[in-house]
Amino acid sequence: MLARVTPSDLEDIFSTDIHALDGAPMDLAALRDRVVLIVNVASRCGLTPQYRGLEELHERYVERGLTVLGVPCNQFGEQEPGSPEEIATFCSTTYGVTFPMTEKIEVNGPRRHPIYQHLTAVADAEGEAGDIQWNFEKFLVAPTGEITRFRPRVEPDAEEVTAAIEAALGS
Repeated sequence: MLARVTPSDLEDIFSTDIHALDGAPMDLAALRDRVVLIVNVASRCGLTPQYRGLEELHERYVERGLTVLGVPCNQFGEQEPGSPEEIATFCSTTYGVTFPMTEKIEVNGPRRHPIYQHLTAVADAEGEAGDIQWNFEKFLVAPTGEITRFRPRVEPDAEEVTAAIEAALGS
C-alpha cells in the first residue's frame, strides 16, 4: 500500500542520528533526494539470501537514484548476533554487499529507533501498519514522501517491488 507521510515526518526520517556499521556517523540527509529502500536485515535467517536480491537492486538502480539501506537488527530469533565487523565481513564475502549498512538497532518495542517510529506507521498492501513482523521487511521511501511497505517474504526482485522502484524513480 502506498502511503504519503508529511514533509515533517520525511525530514525526521532523514535527520535522525544513526551510525554506519563501522561506527562512523551516517549522514541520512545525503539520501533525502534519492529513492531509499530501507530493510531490516539479519545474517542467520532463512530470508538472509534476500541480500543477493537487495544487492542486485542496488547495482541495477543506484545510478538512477536508488539507495538500498541495510539496517541490522537482532530482535527476531537473535539472528543477527555478530559484531559490526562480523556482519560487514559476512555481507561482503557471502553476498558481495556494497550498499550502505547502519549500526545494529531495534525496530520494535520501547527502544525502537526513531526511523522505525515513522516507518511502522505505514500500512502494507493489506492495510496493516504496526510492528515489523520479521527480518527483511522493506520500506521504499520516495523523495516525494510516498512510502511503500513490503513484508519480509516479498522478495527484492518481486514485480511489486521493482514496479514501485520504477515509479518512484519516475520511469
